[in-house]
Amino acid sequence: MPHHLPDKAAKFAKHCANERENQSERCITMTLAIRFHQTGGPNVLRLEEIELPPPAQDQLRLRQTAVAVNFRDILIRRGGHTPPPLPSGLGIESAGIVEAIGPGVTGFAIGDRVACVAGPDGAYAHARNVPAARAVRLPAGIDDIAAAAMMVRGMTARYLLRETYCVKAGDTILVHAAAGGVGLIMCQWAKHLGATVIGTVGSDDKAAIARAHGCDHTIVYTREDVAPRVLEITSGKGVPVVYDSVGRTTFEGSLLSLAPRGVLASYGEASGDPDPVPPRRLGQLGSLFLTHPSLGNYTATREDLLATTNDLFDVVGSGAVVIEVTRTYPLADAARAHDDMENRRTTGSIVLLP
Repeated sequence: MPHHLPDKAAKFAKHCANERENQSERCITMTLAIRFHQTGGPNVLRLEEIELPPPAQDQLRLRQTAVAVNFRDILIRRGGHTPPPLPSGLGIESAGIVEAIGPGVTGFAIGDRVACVAGPDGAYAHARNVPAARAVRLPAGIDDIAAAAMMVRGMTARYLLRETYCVKAGDTILVHAAAGGVGLIMCQWAKHLGATVIGTVGSDDKAAIARAHGCDHTIVYTREDVAPRVLEITSGKGVPVVYDSVGRTTFEGSLLSLAPRGVLASYGEASGDPDPVPPRRLGQLGSLFLTHPSLGNYTATREDLLATTNDLFDVVGSGAVVIEVTRTYPLADAARAHDDMENRRTTGSIVLLP
């Protein structure tokens, strides 16, 4: 029956195309990645060629277009956090294009633009496999560089401002490292929510950057004592919440800046771990609350992740929050990017370009 031949030819062509795609996905490929074989300074980072297996069950393979540099990457490289088995890759946050799909994955197609925050460390690479459950499709209005820079920082800002302590119009809040990647997002977002923002910074230049992004009052901590300035700004009341990513050097001032029953959200340790605090002291200072929130706990389920990223995409898409990517570096220059961040030569977010 000749009229069936075109249908059979089309089916055969589709079968062949699927087989080529499946064969491609089953092949081990090579990619370039930043690796380190021992913990230490930026000089331990090396660009190496590594094998990349096909995406496994529930995984996507991303051809990466932008990779964020976060301070946690520096801590991992130093060995300050629990180090991964060595040699290891580095980084958990990136944006890219889906180029292969593993078994069991639904909701994604080859060619989709996505962002992903997921371990194990290995985002500093031209390509990597990621769990599909931790990837989200990007809206058309958000480019890949901004997407890579905004995910960890933006999702962190969202859970801090909306869940750890729900900021409301009329609140006065204290944000440490206000000119940093998370700080700039928090200042803008909190201002959008109707809050008055006090931000600490390390220099007058950084104070100007913070003020340009919604910070109402800046405290240059290298020459000003934070807690007395906060009490002065708030007419002695203190603030209901302090967001502290610095740790040891700011912790005491954070406690002393709080109003009774205030919340200290200590979410990072850039200067090291604070000394232990006896619970009784929190009562003596005004029945304070101390928490160490983490992104993993606030985005543990797919539903939590999508709620968080949808809020983030909305606030960025509306223009209420602008993602500041102040520097980009070739992937091969990851060591230089780390050195610049460690030595406070950067503000906002920095991104590696594979």
